[in-house]
Amino acid sequence: RVRKIISTGKCLSDEWLKVMRVAHKLDLTTSATMMFGHIETIEERFLHLEKIREVQKEKPKDAKGFLAFIPWTFQDVDTTLKKIRRAKNDTTPDEYIRMIAMSRIFLPNIENIQASWLTVGKHVAQICLHAGANDFGSIMIEENVVSAAGAPHRFTYKTIQEAITEAGFVPQLRNQQYEDREIPEMIEEQVIDY
Repeated sequence: RVRKIISTGKCLSDEWLKVMRVAHKLDLTTSATMMFGHIETIEERFLHLEKIREVQKEKPKDAKGFLAFIPWTFQDVDTTLKKIRRAKNDTTPDEYIRMIAMSRIFLPNIENIQASWLTVGKHVAQICLHAGANDFGSIMIEENVVSAAGAPHRFTYKTIQEAITEAGFVPQLRNQQYEDREIPEMIEEQVIDY
C-alpha cells in the first residue's frame, strides 16, 4: 500500500524483494532501507522489517545478502508527498531510537544497522550507537536528495570520527563491503558547500 502511494512509477515492494532475492542468489551484496514517518502505520513498519528479514533468511548460505539495514525519517520540506498527500514527518527522536533498537532485535540476521545522522542529526545518531546501531553512516560526497527535502545535518570525515568518539566508541573506517580500512595518513578535509 505505502510504496504504491509514495513511489508512483517505481517497482512495487514485491518486485523489489524479488530483485533482492535474485541478487543474493548471484552473491551480490545489497542493503535495505526504510523511510518512515509519512503515511505508514506502525504495523506497516513492522511488515517492512518482516519482509526484509524473510528475504535475508532465504539467501544462499554462503551469500552475504543484505549487508546493512538503514532506517531513516521522511524529510518533508518542499516534497511532492507533503504537497499532494499532505504527508508530514511527526517522528520524534525517541521514536527513531526505538526503531533502531527494534531493527537490531527484529533483524538478527543482518549484521549492520546504520543510524541515519543525515536525517536525525549528531546527538540522536550518537544515542543510536547505544541502542543497537553499529554504523554511524558515511560522509556524503554530493548528497542532494535528502538535503533538498530539508535535512540540515552535515559532517566531514573528521567530525564523524569525533562524534563516534564522543559517544564512547572507536571509529573504524570501512569500505562498502564492511571491511575495515586504514585511515589514510594524508586526507584532505572535505569542504561542505551544498
